[in-house]
This record gives sequence, structure tokens and C-alpha cells, in this order.
Amino acid sequence: MSLSFMEQQYKYFAFISYNSHDLKWGKRLQKKLEHYRMPATLCSERGWKRTPIQPVFFAPTDIQPGGLSQELQERLKASRHLVVICSPHSAKSEWVGREMAFFHQLGRTQDIHFFIVEGEPHSGDPDTECFNPMVETLGLHEILAANIHEDVHRISYLNRERAYVQLVSKLLDVEFDAIWKRHRRQLIRKAIAWMLGILVVFAALVGVWRHGLPMDVTLRVNEVSEYNANLPEMQDAVVTLALPNKTETDTLRTMDGKVVFRNIPHKYLNKPVHVTVSCRDFLTTDTTVVLTDTVTVSVARDPAVYGDIRFRLYDPQTEQYLSGVEVVIEGHTVWSDETGLVTLTIPLAAQKKTYPIMASIPLHEDSLYMPCGDTYCIFRQ
Repeated sequence: MSLSFMEQQYKYFAFISYNSHDLKWGKRLQKKLEHYRMPATLCSERGWKRTPIQPVFFAPTDIQPGGLSQELQERLKASRHLVVICSPHSAKSEWVGREMAFFHQLGRTQDIHFFIVEGEPHSGDPDTECFNPMVETLGLHEILAANIHEDVHRISYLNRERAYVQLVSKLLDVEFDAIWKRHRRQLIRKAIAWMLGILVVFAALVGVWRHGLPMDVTLRVNEVSEYNANLPEMQDAVVTLALPNKTETDTLRTMDGKVVFRNIPHKYLNKPVHVTVSCRDFLTTDTTVVLTDTVTVSVARDPAVYGDIRFRLYDPQTEQYLSGVEVVIEGHTVWSDETGLVTLTIPLAAQKKTYPIMASIPLHEDSLYMPCGDTYCIFRQ
């Protein structure tokens, strides 16, 4: 029988009979049935829409049952199937029994279906029996019921879903396996999607949590100028880390050492920050770096400190600066100018703290001590 014929004959695809204690199961079952999507191939074969079990009559959404009123009888007549929610509560319900009996009187006993949510069938114990006595009265005890507690799978959720599919297969008169295998694959895909979603959310929460944690930042320096063993090593460099709302300062004792800035907000990780390194004999480094837990800053020696030679030749007897005097410094020959000033630049690789000095006149000193400047004088002997 095609669905289009059934829709013409019946207003409702199914009528859910239940006891008020099982209200939540009635609502859940109505939603499950009305939104169940059938495979496209079966829909094409049988002329169904993708959600063929619609509409399903459930009393709270339409009328409040107080008995088998004329209106409720009309709803039963207009329903293609009767689905009875079975539990110890419905087993004791007079109205559930009357609805079953009335549907039987309509000659549609074969369209009565059972959905067990609690209790046991044919237990003989009123506290656990889930079938209404009308089942025996109408001779329906051989009908197989869909039971959400049937122990087929170790996961109870799969057992519930299997019961839904069992009921759907009975309502639509299709083989259970034809839709259960597909339904189970969909459940697995949904479970994987949920797990991936949970992992993404968890990762995001961890990221937010870590974002708020403080961290330690280790800063080192790397000399990029040509190394000269004759010159003093870096000592006591002042390192400043400037963040948007705070400034941290520490002292780097040696070139091979490190400074550690503690409790830096994690939110600055991978963000640009300002770093300054200032040290005697070295050029001041003022740069912007991307903040990580380990930062390396390049520094270069100031070639002028030991390489720019500037001093004056002075005669203490005449109290005059000496001009035109030939001077030899570290093998380089230069002459003093009219003001007695001697200037010379030594390449970084050849620089020293002390240079030997000779002149065309006798000098009071034979060594030049760096650094020096315009005010530094070497006296005539």
C-alpha cells in the first residue's frame, strides 16, 4: 500500500497511547518518529518523502484525554497505527486498555505496536509488568515489542536507538536490517563528529586557560660583530623588556649568560614586544621581537670605543700643543695637526686596550691606553 493512499485514508500516521507517568517518553517518541529520515533509495521505491512517519498524534499537543470521548475516538479512527508505550504505569492504566480495545474494535489489531520503556513483559509481578492486561484479553501476547532495555549492545544508547528503529521498521513494514545498518553508521558518524567537536572545544578551553597563565621568558644575546679576544668581554648589560602595560628590567652579567623575566602574561606570546640591551663597549640594541619563551637578541661591539684614537701632544715647558709631530701607533704613522691633535682609526679585528706609541720627539709615555678622547694628552719628555 503506497503512502499517498494511506495519507488520504488516515489523518495521522500513528496514535501514541501512554500513561501520564510516561509523558517524557511520549514526547520523545513523537519527535523521533516524526523526524526519522528514511534512506533515499527506499523513498524512491515506495514513493515516500524522507520523513514518512508524519504526523503522529500525541494527546498533550492536541487534546487532554479524560476518557474515550467522541473526539478521542475520532482521533483513533483517523490514525493508521496505534503505538502503546509500555511500562508498569501504563500496565495499570484503564485508559490505555480502552484505547487498545477501541482500536481492536476498528479491525486494526495488526496495527497495534508496543514500545517498552520500563518493566518486563509477562513478568507476573504487578510492580514490574509492562503489558496492560488488555494484551492478553485481545490475544496480542505473541506480538514482538520494541524494548529499549533489550541487552543487545553494551552501550545502552545503542539499545534505545535499536528499539526506535525496530518500531519504525514495523510501522513502515520494511526489513529491520535494511535501515538499522544505515542508522548505526549515522550514529557512529555523529559520535565521531561529537568527539571531534568536544576535542575542539577542549582545545579552545585549554588555549583560553593557557592564555591567562603567566610564563617565564628567557633572554640571551648573540654577538654579531667580529670577535676580538684582546678586548674585554661583555659585562653587566642592562636588558629591558617593554610590554604594552609594564616594563621589566634585568642585568645580563656575561655574554654567555641569560636573564629570565618571570610571570609574563601568556597573552603576549607570539606578539611583538620591545627589547633594549645597553652595555659599556657595545652599541645599544633597540629592537622589536616576537615574544616566545626563549628570545635571542643580536648585539654588536662599538668599534669606536677602542678603535677611534684621539689625543693631543703637549709640551709642558712651553705650555703649547705640538703640531707636525710624526707619531707611530701600532705600526700606523700619523702626524699631529696644528692644534696638536692626533687621530687614527684601528679596525675592530686589530683593536686593543693598549697601543704602543713612538714619535719623532721623546715622549713621556710609550703606551696609549684606551679609550681616550680629545682631552687626553701625551706629554713631551
